[in-house]
Amino acid sequence: MDYVLMFAEYAREVQGSADARQSRQQRLYACLRAAILRGTIASGTRLPASRVLAQELGVARNSVLYAYEQLAAEGFVAGSRQGTVVADVGLTPQADAIEHEEGKPRLSRRASNIGRPADDHSEVDGEPRAFVPGLPALDAFPIRQWRRCLERAWRSVDSTRLDFMSAGGNVVLREAIANYVRVSRGVRCDAAHVVITDGTQSSLDLCARTLADAGDTAWMEDPGYGGAQAAFQCADLRVVPVPVDADGLAPPPALWREAPPKLIYITPSHQYPLGSVMSLERRLMLLQAASACGAWILEDDYDSEFRHQGTPLASLQGLAPDAPVVYLGTFSKVMFPALRIAFIVAPSVLAHQLVKVASRLMPMGRLAEQVALAEFIESGYFTQHLRRMRKLYGERREALLDALHRHMSGLLTVSAGAGGMHLSARLDMPVDDIAVSEAARAHRLTLRPLSPFCLDAAARADYRGLVLGYGALDARHTDAAVRRMRGVIEAMARGT
Repeated sequence: MDYVLMFAEYAREVQGSADARQSRQQRLYACLRAAILRGTIASGTRLPASRVLAQELGVARNSVLYAYEQLAAEGFVAGSRQGTVVADVGLTPQADAIEHEEGKPRLSRRASNIGRPADDHSEVDGEPRAFVPGLPALDAFPIRQWRRCLERAWRSVDSTRLDFMSAGGNVVLREAIANYVRVSRGVRCDAAHVVITDGTQSSLDLCARTLADAGDTAWMEDPGYGGAQAAFQCADLRVVPVPVDADGLAPPPALWREAPPKLIYITPSHQYPLGSVMSLERRLMLLQAASACGAWILEDDYDSEFRHQGTPLASLQGLAPDAPVVYLGTFSKVMFPALRIAFIVAPSVLAHQLVKVASRLMPMGRLAEQVALAEFIESGYFTQHLRRMRKLYGERREALLDALHRHMSGLLTVSAGAGGMHLSARLDMPVDDIAVSEAARAHRLTLRPLSPFCLDAAARADYRGLVLGYGALDARHTDAAVRRMRGVIEAMARGT
C-alpha cells in the first residue's frame, strides 16, 4: 500500500472544499477513514507503525498517533500484538463498483417524487436576474426602521423567553395581524383565530395534515401553485386538478359527485400563475358547494395587497359568517422572503386543532422577529411601506407592459391581470417554454416556464408561456431585459 500516493490523491479530492482547510492530522485521519470505508484498505490489514508512517508522509508522529486513536475510538481499527489492525466493519470492498448478478437488476436509490421535481428552475448562484416571480423590491425595504424594531424587540427579551414559544405564535403579533386583515381584507377574525407559521409552505403542510386524512381528495387549480401540490402529496392526499378560467376555479358539475373534495386550494385574489381574479358569483357558488359537501377551502391570499386597477374584492373568508374557509397570508411578498413569517386565520375550534398539531410538528421560534413585526405593523411603518410598494410596483408593471407591447408583438400574448407582482404570457410561436427558460439563464433572465404549473400533463401543450415577475425589476432596466428576452425566443424559434 502506497500511503504517500493515497494521501496525495485524497488531498486532490478535497481541494477547494472545507476539508482542505483541516490540519494535517485531521486530514490524515479523514484519508484513512475514507480508505477503510471504500474498502481500499481491507479489514485485517495491519497499518504501518506510527513512526514509519510519519516518516513516509513527512508529518509529526503525533499526527499519526492522533489519527490512529481517533479511528480506534470509532471502531475502525483495533490494537493487537501485530500492531494497529483494520477492524471488520461489515463493508464490501468497492461496493459501488460491483456489477449486478446475471439476470438480477441492480437496486437503485433515488429521491421520492416530491424530491425530484420535473423541472427545477431555482436560482443557485444568488445573483439577481430579471423577471424572478414573487421577488419583492428588496432594495426599497425600510431596513433602518426594521432594524430599530428588531433591536427594541431583543432588548425586551430575557433568558426566560428563549425557549420555544406557544405553537400559535406571539399573541401581540396575532392581534396586530387580526386588526390588519379585518380592515384591509374584510377577514372575520380576532387574535384567537390567528396561527403564526414559518411561511406559506408551513401553513399548507399544517392544513393538509390537520384538515384531511391520508387518501382524502384535495382539489387544486390547474395550472396552479406547485408548493400546494407538494404539501398535499406529502400528506398522502389524492390531488385532483381542476381547470381555471377568467373567473377563477371552474369545476365541472360532475366533479362534485365523482371526486368530492375534503380540501379546495384556491388563489382567488390573483390566480397563480395566470393572474385572473375570481368573480363574486363564482366565489358565492364555491362557498355554497363546499359547505354542501363538507369541504374546507384554503384561500391563499399571497399578494392581494398589490392591486393596480379597480377596487380590491374582499376576501372569500369574509363573505359569510360561517364560511368554510381557512385564510392563508404571508409577509414574504410585502416585507422580505427571509423573514419567514406567515399566518393562518381559521375558525376558533379549528385554530385550536392547528395549534395542537403544530406543537408536535413545528415548534415555534424567532420570538424577537415576531415582536418586531408586531411593532412594525402597529407603528404604521408597515402601511407606509405598502403604499410606497403599490406605487413602485404599479410603475414597474406599466414599464413592463409598455416594453412587451413594443418589442414582443407576435411573440407573446400577455395576460395582464389586475394586481400582484407578475404577469403571465403565452408564447405565440411553436417553441418549448422550458427550453426558452433554460436558454435565458445565459442572458441573466429568469423566464419561469408556464407549462410545468399544469398538474395535468396533457394540458401542458395548451399552456406554453412564461411567468414574468416585475417586483424586483427596476423600470430603468426593463426595456433592455425585454429585448434580451426577445432575442432568446427568436433564437429558439430559428433553432440556433
